Amino acid sequence: MDEPGIGIIGGSGLYQIEGFGHAREIRVETPYGAPSDAIMEGEFHGRRVCFLPRHGRGHRLLPTELNHRANLWALRSRNVRWVLAFTAVGSLREDFRPRDLVIPDQFYDRTSRREEHTFFGEGIVAHVAFGDPLSRPLRAILREVLAEMGLPFHFGGTYVNMDGPAFSTRAESEINRRLGCDVVGMTNVPEAKLAREAEMALATVAMVTDYDCWKVEEEPVTAEMVAGHLRHNAETAKRLIAAVLPRLPLTPDWPEHRALDHAILTERALWPEETVRRLGPILQRFR
Repeated sequence: MDEPGIGIIGGSGLYQIEGFGHAREIRVETPYGAPSDAIMEGEFHGRRVCFLPRHGRGHRLLPTELNHRANLWALRSRNVRWVLAFTAVGSLREDFRPRDLVIPDQFYDRTSRREEHTFFGEGIVAHVAFGDPLSRPLRAILREVLAEMGLPFHFGGTYVNMDGPAFSTRAESEINRRLGCDVVGMTNVPEAKLAREAEMALATVAMVTDYDCWKVEEEPVTAEMVAGHLRHNAETAKRLIAAVLPRLPLTPDWPEHRALDHAILTERALWPEETVRRLGPILQRFR
């Protein structure tokens, strides 16, 4: 497992990819409890890839039930250093149409339970830089590949993260639009924050499934509508993964891979050993 791996967070349908070989199911125990599901690890286009279904196979977990720390810790424990996060979103813009892809560059965090969206605390204080919350090099690769594939996509945009599980009210949808947000989802900000702390380069592929509920001439978003667009987008995601993986470097030397260089404020001599053990995969290079 010395070779740095590539993580894919998304739906369980992404498991069924032609050419994904030597697959094995790995159940990871974490200090934060159980991840959403077992990791499916194998080889794809000559790279070691770890798939994690965000909501569990069969879609069993609500957004507010996701154990983000366990999910990202589990991936980092498998030496994952790049992460592609596929996620369904509602559009807050006329030109971001259902089945379009969006490669966001910014977030607006409207979640609760933020104390669970960090690995640090309990004696070790760290504040990672998050002005650019998504990996620029990985986003650039996605842009290049999507352009070559001729898929409808938008490069850049702000993803607002709500708790869910209910979809937005019209008032919430209009306020998010006036704030300048472009898409709305329920899961991705915690993943990005934890990936940054774990020194993994993460980029998001947001798949538009609906117009939220601000567009009154459209049918309000329903779970049935979202599911139909997700099935279509799953095939697009498989093609995109196959094209992106060969372009990722073999050595993790991007800025995100050293995100903790100047982030940890607590002196090393004061680190509690129990906290160090809990953060083992994350603090390994500092020990």
